[in-house]
Amino acid sequence: MEILGILFLILVVMISIGLHELGHLTPAKKFGVKVTQYMIGFGPTIWSKKKGDTEYGIKAIPLGGYIRMIGMVPPARDGKDAKGPFAEIVNTARKQSMDEIEPGDENKVFYKLSVPKKLTVMIGGPFMNLVLAFVFFTISFAGIGFPAATNQVKQVVACLPNDVDVLGDCLVGTTPSPALAAGMMADDKIIKFSGKEITNWEELATAIQKSSEGTVAITVLRNEKEINLEVQIVNAIRPQSANALASNKPAPYLGIAPKIIIEKQPVSSVVKTLEEITVGTGQVLWNLPNRVGQLFGAAFLGEKRDPEGLVGIVGVTRVGGEIAAADIPVIWRVATLLNLAGGLNMALFLFNLLPLLPLDGGHAAGAIYEGLRRQIARIRRKPDPGPADTSKMLPFAYSVAILLIGLSILLLYVDVVNPVRLGG
Repeated sequence: MEILGILFLILVVMISIGLHELGHLTPAKKFGVKVTQYMIGFGPTIWSKKKGDTEYGIKAIPLGGYIRMIGMVPPARDGKDAKGPFAEIVNTARKQSMDEIEPGDENKVFYKLSVPKKLTVMIGGPFMNLVLAFVFFTISFAGIGFPAATNQVKQVVACLPNDVDVLGDCLVGTTPSPALAAGMMADDKIIKFSGKEITNWEELATAIQKSSEGTVAITVLRNEKEINLEVQIVNAIRPQSANALASNKPAPYLGIAPKIIIEKQPVSSVVKTLEEITVGTGQVLWNLPNRVGQLFGAAFLGEKRDPEGLVGIVGVTRVGGEIAAADIPVIWRVATLLNLAGGLNMALFLFNLLPLLPLDGGHAAGAIYEGLRRQIARIRRKPDPGPADTSKMLPFAYSVAILLIGLSILLLYVDVVNPVRLGG
């Protein structure tokens, strides 16, 4: 099962990358741009096939993907080579971009697209990840559902929580729990508590918490018949959890375990979850230097791995394997794996929208800058300034790429030597 979970997440990663690149490829071809390559992965090519102008293939390292469009970098507006400390990088990029343009392809270049079309091509990839996230979460939330406690009794506890041994068995001669003493049985459905109608576990738990020591009238539905019980509620001390911050105090105690069911959620809950992930991811990115520092400590200083910190592809697939092998009902495992796949695609969506080259958001920001510059020139009755020269941003883009590669290597290393595990 662990292997199946890992394979499932690997498949999800491959599908997510493939559809992300398809989100770029489809509008690019629609707008007449020549796309020479559509690749899933990096490194040596394992398999490829050429169809029309495009070579479709899979590479050895499945940690990303790309499409190659001709004319990503426009020629210099004045026809002159760039000068300055990074002139060689800029001039080389321009030359390589021009060398890709064969006779007859002059109008099939990316830089000649209008600003709206450029934005459509660049945002198309992240948008596919957003769609995938919505699909995965919708299947999990609305198709399968969440485990939810009900007001039906699964088990009647035999004694008070502080009257058990280390194995969880009741000590000899201990007082029975209020529910057991009153004759409550498994499968009873509690429909009234102290005269108040009860329809779900939240209402029942609140009613118990607000009650005080003494006799309480409880009505249960047993074999389609209503049965009235007199229950002597007591205050009991529950076992202290290892990470509890406050001292444990006596609280009203009934002595039942609720029946758990899978409860389907409305599609609106998916939208709310996507919003919560967006806010959470924004907080992570805002504190990225601190998160990277935590990764460094976990990798080389023996510090404990932060379960809420950054996780790479290897870490995600490992967690998927643990989920698949967990001792929980199969349908719960499936739902959790789908949630993990949805969260992964939301992370890809948000990360790729960062306005930094070479990410999609960086190219989109360049297109927006181009549009604003053209609008200002039109208002001022100046000549069209032409497409934005992204080659001038290549030194910055290379720096960002180096940082991202370094972060990927660090994540890969720490996911192997100090992985995130379920339960901490």
